[in-house]
Amino acid sequence: MQIEPTPYVPELDLVYPRNPDAHMILGPQEVEVRLDEDYPFLDRSLGFRVRSALLYLGIFTVVFIIAPIRLGLRIEGRDKLKKNRALFRKGALTVSNHVLRWDFLCVLQAVRFRRLYFPAWKENISGPDRDLIRLAGGIPVPTDIHGIKYFNLAFDELHRQRKWFHVFPEGSNWPYYQPIRPFKKGMFTMAYKYQLPVIPLAFSYRPSRGLYKLFKKNYPLITLRIGDPILPDLSLSRKEAVNRLREQCHTRIVELAGIRDNPYPSAGD
Repeated sequence: MQIEPTPYVPELDLVYPRNPDAHMILGPQEVEVRLDEDYPFLDRSLGFRVRSALLYLGIFTVVFIIAPIRLGLRIEGRDKLKKNRALFRKGALTVSNHVLRWDFLCVLQAVRFRRLYFPAWKENISGPDRDLIRLAGGIPVPTDIHGIKYFNLAFDELHRQRKWFHVFPEGSNWPYYQPIRPFKKGMFTMAYKYQLPVIPLAFSYRPSRGLYKLFKKNYPLITLRIGDPILPDLSLSRKEAVNRLREQCHTRIVELAGIRDNPYPSAGD
């Protein structure tokens, strides 16, 4: 895996917020969602499971063909997953920067034929993509302590089933953004709790060439690089281990993206 000495920075007509926590994409809120003890954080109904299975079938077939064509997607570092298979027997947590509408689908293609579960912003569960997000494995994050209990119970159950998780620790999607923004620590706490290996992945960009330059204009092609897994240090206190894991992961994703002078620190909360 060779990383370019100078990362390609796309020049697009996009204005990014000053606050790295800000959301650029705010869809309409179509329904009111109450995240309490009655909400199905893990929907076990037959209808939901059938629709989710059909969605993943479409992702594993149609999307896996379309993504390399539509995005010029190139995935590097899959050998890291193969050589560490024994490490992932009880699950894993994949982590990446959040820069595309299709970035979760790209991560699925990188880990190949695995279902991933991920924390989802509550507002997205209220918008037009709510069904797709839930069927793909999205579990909404409550904003109150009472609801967090049931959110945690859902992930406890998924961990018992040895499922894989994914998180965008930047928290919001900034299309084609180059630097790596600060990371929230929530899911790193979960990695420590479940003793999960964390697999860093980094989206970076390549200039459009050939037919892509004709059809995509200024929009770049996408490279997704997979790094070596990082284990939480269980010899440290929980706070120290979580902060160290977050810092290590942030540093590694910056490196995988080919960035030399990242302007943001690792900690975002």
